[in-house]
Amino acid sequence: MAMLQLQKDVEKLTRSARLSDAVEDVDKIIELLSEARERVAAANDPHTTSLTLTKLQNPIREGLDTLNNHLRNVHKAQKDFEKALKAAFSKAKGTLPTDHDPMESHETLINRAIAMHLLREGQFGVASTFINEAQPQPQSQQEPSSRPSPATLQAPLSRSVTPTDEIITDADIPTDLNAWQSQALQTSFAEMYSILSSLKNRDLLPAITWARTNCAELEARGSNLEFELCKLQYIWLFKGSSFNGLPDNSQNGVLGALQYGKENFGRFQHRHLKEIQKLSCALLYSSNLGMSPYHSIFDITQAFEEVAASFTREFCSLLGLSAESPLYVAATAGTLALPQLVKYTTMTKAKGTEWTTANELAFETPLPKSMMYHSIFVCPVSKEQTTEANPPVILPCGHVLARESLQKLAKGSRYKCPYCPSEGLMKDAKEIIL
Repeated sequence: MAMLQLQKDVEKLTRSARLSDAVEDVDKIIELLSEARERVAAANDPHTTSLTLTKLQNPIREGLDTLNNHLRNVHKAQKDFEKALKAAFSKAKGTLPTDHDPMESHETLINRAIAMHLLREGQFGVASTFINEAQPQPQSQQEPSSRPSPATLQAPLSRSVTPTDEIITDADIPTDLNAWQSQALQTSFAEMYSILSSLKNRDLLPAITWARTNCAELEARGSNLEFELCKLQYIWLFKGSSFNGLPDNSQNGVLGALQYGKENFGRFQHRHLKEIQKLSCALLYSSNLGMSPYHSIFDITQAFEEVAASFTREFCSLLGLSAESPLYVAATAGTLALPQLVKYTTMTKAKGTEWTTANELAFETPLPKSMMYHSIFVCPVSKEQTTEANPPVILPCGHVLARESLQKLAKGSRYKCPYCPSEGLMKDAKEIIL
């Protein structure tokens, strides 16, 4: 119940605590000041200057009052949410385990993860600003001059805005991130978000065009994305103009779907013949599709969301990236593991004990199956988890243990299996990949 209430409070915060209103107020004030300065400069007359400044007082005062009201509302909403947050976690006990920070010496990796997350989310302007500010600044730039230059005094009154379509060049990226090819990544993600926007508007054609352009790579991966997109387009046309809002002509409705199927389904017959047959047979039931054996195929309630997720996954895979942001996955996994870690830290401190192994935990972290990316093998002899340096090996008898455990059990080049009477040579043990 506490989490449900907290979710409502978050939604309330997003509705009320909007800085965009305050930003608009600032823009209006800057516009008023800029116009007044232009009038004063054009007239070059003391009387005009005095009159302009007099007329400017009330609008500026009203603008500042409105700005303060909006900022006050944002501050109040943040305070209310802070109270709700404390109430939701009032039963939380213990302190955060801060004795060891494994990421303290990896600032570049953290910055790269944040910048990559911003690019993946389509926040290109924010990513550009972050990358610029994450770079070490020269000493001359860190110490601002005490006296402004004439150019600064003559600069127009305007708020600095980072253009959303600015391309991040390699020069904008820290040295350790040059391999990133940020410009190419930004262009790719811009294309991805353009296609996702079209899918959100129920326009499948840009996604189909992209899938056909990359059909060889998708085929090599065994992906069904192109067929799923064409299938959804077929169903979308089949529904007719009363459902899809497209023009009521020969390219829409049942006839439009039939023509589209003839033109596009032929290339998918070798892999999806049965599905194509069902889609074709459904044409016979167009007048009573709800009572037909094929009605479930034409239920597209979640189809666009599912195909958008599939498109995102395939798009990122072709870029050599995971479908989900690593920063999001790491933060989510850490949030799930944090309660047990806090509880464990509290108990060990109370008993005067301490876990000294920094690169592993004393307990298993409970994570959902979606975050289980590979199998984990624990050696039955040493009770340690295998690693790349100490991989699991399988013996001819079928038993598996860690390589270091086998080396400790071996006498010379021979060994005896710890779980059966079998004996063998070290060279007969084969490394396995889970």
